[in-house]
Amino acid sequence: MRPYAVALAGNPNTGKSTLFNTLTGLRQHTGNWAGKTVVSAEGEFIHKDISFRMIDLPGTYSLYSNSADEEVARDYIIFEQPDVTIVVLDATSLERNLNLALQVLEMTSRVVVCINLIDEAKKLGIRVDTDQIASQLGVPVVAVSARNKTGIDTLLDRVAEVASGQNVPRPVPITYNNDIESKIAQLEPMIRQTLGDRFPARWVALRLLDEDESLISSLRAKLQEQPVMDQQKEEISYGRTACH
Repeated sequence: MRPYAVALAGNPNTGKSTLFNTLTGLRQHTGNWAGKTVVSAEGEFIHKDISFRMIDLPGTYSLYSNSADEEVARDYIIFEQPDVTIVVLDATSLERNLNLALQVLEMTSRVVVCINLIDEAKKLGIRVDTDQIASQLGVPVVAVSARNKTGIDTLLDRVAEVASGQNVPRPVPITYNNDIESKIAQLEPMIRQTLGDRFPARWVALRLLDEDESLISSLRAKLQEQPVMDQQKEEISYGRTACH
């Protein structure tokens, strides 16, 4: 059985690298993402006789294609479709960090939210209600201290449950204003017709409405179907224009 693929996403300075090193130890290697100068890091670990391959995505504040790091993280989640994506949040700055978590949840439902630095939050008198956050987001939420290895076993239990399908998260959808929702509804059928169900149509519609040409380029490169993608781009772009 192949190892489960686990992507590790998060803002810079959330302790993401510490968590990566805690889990993979010396069983890791680095390189560069294909066609990018961005450093890639992968590692392996075993939890309760289950093998995992962890991919440490570049630390980013968003996934909106504003930098090479953001494109790498976005493309991995969308195209490689890991079995689980762990989104690491800083317990002392949850409001700021949740922006990235919500973006990931629009891309994939197979998410476990890891609230790190819980020890630092306690020192500041911050109480984190993981059950309430899990209820609001619709995915498992675990509080940890990667540095002290607190909560790691619980985190890995949730990761294994999502990876195996034992736990099927149902992220609470983000609702936009009526104008945007109307345009999404117009684009989604066209996207499904041209791209199938391989990619999340609602998320693709949102990126098209934001005129994310980088996404179209990545889709073309990934699918390696230049003539087909040219037609699809024209059709989707026409639909996007009509929505404007």
